[in-house]
Amino acid sequence: MEMENCSLLPDFFLLGISSNPDMKGVLFLVFLIVYIIILLSNVGMIILIRMDSQLHTPMYFFLSHLAFSDLSYSTAVGPKMLLDLLAENNPISFVACFLQFLLVCIFIDIECMLLAVMAFDRYKAISNPLMYAVDMSSRVCYQFLTGIYLLGTIDGLIHTSLTFSLCFCGSTYINQFFCDFPAVLLLSCSDTQVNELVLFTLFGFIELSTISGVLISYCYIISSVLKISSAGGRSKAFSTCASHLTAVGIFQGTMIFMYFRPSSAYSLDQDKMTSVFYLLIIPTINPLIYSLRNKDVKEALVRLRNKMWF
Repeated sequence: MEMENCSLLPDFFLLGISSNPDMKGVLFLVFLIVYIIILLSNVGMIILIRMDSQLHTPMYFFLSHLAFSDLSYSTAVGPKMLLDLLAENNPISFVACFLQFLLVCIFIDIECMLLAVMAFDRYKAISNPLMYAVDMSSRVCYQFLTGIYLLGTIDGLIHTSLTFSLCFCGSTYINQFFCDFPAVLLLSCSDTQVNELVLFTLFGFIELSTISGVLISYCYIISSVLKISSAGGRSKAFSTCASHLTAVGIFQGTMIFMYFRPSSAYSLDQDKMTSVFYLLIIPTINPLIYSLRNKDVKEALVRLRNKMWF
């Protein structure tokens, strides 16, 4: 009987981050401030890297795309979330839900792979600085970037097409503030084992390969740094990697907790808090991590300020 009432193109309703009407106004102000910080910091990072010629290196080339990725998936979710905090009902059309799901999938994948490539870039810069310009030429950087965007798009399209080709019957209320994988699957009356297997296989492969790439790169980096004779040189080499390691640890740790824990441990209310963290908080703190702990970025900010003042 459920399959007879199957709907392939339903409109959904997002239950949002909180059902308490007294909290919605406070949450709106908090997340409005957070989203403004995301816009200003990530757009500012992209502009600074493009404008300052001393930041035209592979490391900052990838960092600008990391900022673009943060900005993209937070923008796919943030504005709709803010509107829903002001509204009584929170409808989202099938097409809008599809696009939101797709963009989040694509740019989460892209961020995973970018962090791995940035670790490889640091390995090349520290282990063999004389050949760094050749090993990480503009051509190589664009090849890496093309592969990252292509793989991210393919993986996102696979997950999204499989999820939204399911049959939806009964409730169309998504217990989330955006169209997230576990929350959408719960509404389907189809068998979702294939979707879960594909997620575990494809996204699991991306996670495993990128985390392995980061760990292998940093094993080589540590080995190379320990061969540096001067304490100042070792300190400088480690400091250039500290920001990246911090960003990797926060992002990858959240991804593993969100999508690879046992199904018995799932809690939709807990998932909302975790989703807020990786969709809105990480894009807020990443520019701070890379600017506050990075001498080159701070010097570029001073140069830009002086140029604008002059």
